Amino acid sequence: MLNKNIKSPVNIPVSKIHPFEGNPYKVLDNDEMNTLICSIQEQGILTPIIIRPIENTDEYEVISGHRRLHATVKAGMKEVPAFIYAVNRDEAAIMLVDSNLHREHILPSEKAFAYKLKLEAIKRQGERTDLTSDQVGRKLESAELIANKSDDSKTQVRRYIRLTYLIPELLDLVDEKRIAFTPAVELSYLNEVEQADLVEEIRVCDATPNLSQAQRLRAISREEGLTPEDIGEILAEEKANQRPMFKVPMERLQKLAPKIKESDLENFVMKACEHYYRYLQRQRNRDAR
Repeated sequence: MLNKNIKSPVNIPVSKIHPFEGNPYKVLDNDEMNTLICSIQEQGILTPIIIRPIENTDEYEVISGHRRLHATVKAGMKEVPAFIYAVNRDEAAIMLVDSNLHREHILPSEKAFAYKLKLEAIKRQGERTDLTSDQVGRKLESAELIANKSDDSKTQVRRYIRLTYLIPELLDLVDEKRIAFTPAVELSYLNEVEQADLVEEIRVCDATPNLSQAQRLRAISREEGLTPEDIGEILAEEKANQRPMFKVPMERLQKLAPKIKESDLENFVMKACEHYYRYLQRQRNRDAR
């Protein structure tokens, strides 16, 4: 272990650098990554990564810069500039989480596992941890410490950590915004078998639970156990946002009824439709004579 941090970047062989084990932030091969690879091939690494020495080895673990390291390897480069910080793994975990939490785009699953990683690191450092099953709960010193470094309240931190109890298939639906955050927290209290049944019923019904349905699923699970039949029956219910809707641009309506208040437009349209329907009926009656 180094006795001090390296203040200036040094070039380190990429073969000696490893991703942080349990890194909660995804490194994806997508268009954004391809752009980064091209940039590195043309200009090199403009911002050095941050690494720490792995104890009793001559190798290193990434604290910040997983995407840059991945792109460097993809670009065929053998070395990467890096700042070396002589910190233990728990200190590195906290640094990793804090350096990424304010990114512009962060998935719910990434934030959930990031908060959990930091919470566990704080716990090992001797801070008090008290996770309970309630969404709105008691004071948590550890959650407060996390909240102080993020845009989320301590209660919201706990809710995010609850998402880590979801099976991967459900968590993917949260990341894809098919299941909203608050219903997902409720669903995290289902056991793994019930969650797997839910994934199958979502596929069959082509519907995901809203908050009210998620709360009912959790209540049934807690009281008597949740069956696939229970899940299917609840998911098959018609939701207001699933009913067919007909939309008309507001400017078109305002051209015809410029003095009608927006709150009265629905009644105006319905009365206009009724009037036109009666007109068509009269026309049909005349043609039938």
